[in-house]
Amino acid sequence: MKGLQLIGMWVLLCLLMACGHHQGSTPDGATTAQACLEAGEAELARDSVRQGETLLRRAIRLAEKSADWHTCYIACQRLAKSLSWSNSEEALQLAKKAVEVYEAHPDDERNHIILLDFAGTYASQLAYNTDDDYTEALALTKRAHELAVKENAEDLVCQTLTTLANIHWAMEDYPQALDEARKAEQLATPDLLQGTLQVLARCYLSCDSLEQAEATYRRMEPGDDIHAAYIVQSNLAKIATRRLATEEAEEAIDEAFEEVEALYFQALAQKDAYYQTTLQQEKENEHLAYTAALHRRTLVGIIAALAILLTATVLVLRYRLRLVRQQRAYEVAQHEQEKRHLQQEAERQQQQLHQSQEVVAFLQNFILQRSEVIRKLSESTHRHINLNPKEWADVERTLNAIDGDRFARLRTDHPDMKEEDIQLCILTRLQLSNRSIGNIYGLTVSAVQHRKLKLKKEIFGETNPDVTLEQVLDKIQQENKKP
Repeated sequence: MKGLQLIGMWVLLCLLMACGHHQGSTPDGATTAQACLEAGEAELARDSVRQGETLLRRAIRLAEKSADWHTCYIACQRLAKSLSWSNSEEALQLAKKAVEVYEAHPDDERNHIILLDFAGTYASQLAYNTDDDYTEALALTKRAHELAVKENAEDLVCQTLTTLANIHWAMEDYPQALDEARKAEQLATPDLLQGTLQVLARCYLSCDSLEQAEATYRRMEPGDDIHAAYIVQSNLAKIATRRLATEEAEEAIDEAFEEVEALYFQALAQKDAYYQTTLQQEKENEHLAYTAALHRRTLVGIIAALAILLTATVLVLRYRLRLVRQQRAYEVAQHEQEKRHLQQEAERQQQQLHQSQEVVAFLQNFILQRSEVIRKLSESTHRHINLNPKEWADVERTLNAIDGDRFARLRTDHPDMKEEDIQLCILTRLQLSNRSIGNIYGLTVSAVQHRKLKLKKEIFGETNPDVTLEQVLDKIQQENKKP
């Protein structure tokens, strides 16, 4: 008996190993917060904005779940930076969350300063977009500036001074903005100089210091940065028109540069859409390859399981033959003891039958789960599914093989049933929800319920509203099984 149990467990283990090997990983690849963060940054570097933001959001969720605080606040900061132009309010919330996470789990004070500076920048953008005050933006950036001065980090002092100059410029406090921009220029490193010069030139221009503004813009070197080149050239044009006092020309130039800027951002959007389409195609190809490999592993597992089942059957037959020989020899010696032995053997066989039924039930469910068409139906919760006649026939043939020709008998006993009634009975046997059946037929949940009620009443004569269609079908199946 124990040998049979071990064989059954071995069969189940082999099937699970062959068909469930894919549970440890996904075709998408990234399964940790750090991996999602790196993948998201790579997608953003390729200008695949939507995919990058999706991966960064997943990295935040995984980092919070695994208490990986360093990855959490870095992912929040990267996502806030990506959203800064499209959703400044969410960018600010993410930046503040990054600061909170860092302050609860500090590691490097430079990170603290950078996070505060980013938060101040996003707060000023939100205030500018909503015509709100800049109190929060100033508070966050001043904290960052004070920490940078305390840490004696000149590059961060320059960066925070530049942010403060931007905020005061947005508040139209041009003298204060100019003073902070000059201080930032004195501390600017080569990698920060271009941004600092841009803010300084804008402050000069707002203070009507046209000579200094022009000189500062001419010091800028945009290189391959199209947006920076646009800023330099447009402002040099504005300076020239102001000197000539031709306001109409200045307005025309502004309109022209606004159109150029709109075309620039439209080109960026088209580029992102192209990358999204390419990425989707690559994923589909990977999924097809993955599915093919899974089918091969499943086939090998089924063949191995059949071989094991055949071996187990031979062992069971030999075991039962040996029991029969022992039984006959024992009958000659003690008849009464044989009666007790027969009773025990009957109980043992009943237990074996129960175990065999469990194995059969498991294999039936396994076959249902591995059928492509049935799996397609089971996954139709949120999308419309169309099945061709061949697929319906495959599902019905599979269920007939499992349930003892249930639907063949149903067709014979009720020849007036329509094909759509048979299909509704098949979907009910598969235990699909009314919502899933509605997605298949394109009906509402209430319409599906009405069709079931009508079928139950008109075909099977069941008028009790508490009896479901599935119970009616099960009752018919039990009656057919009776001798």
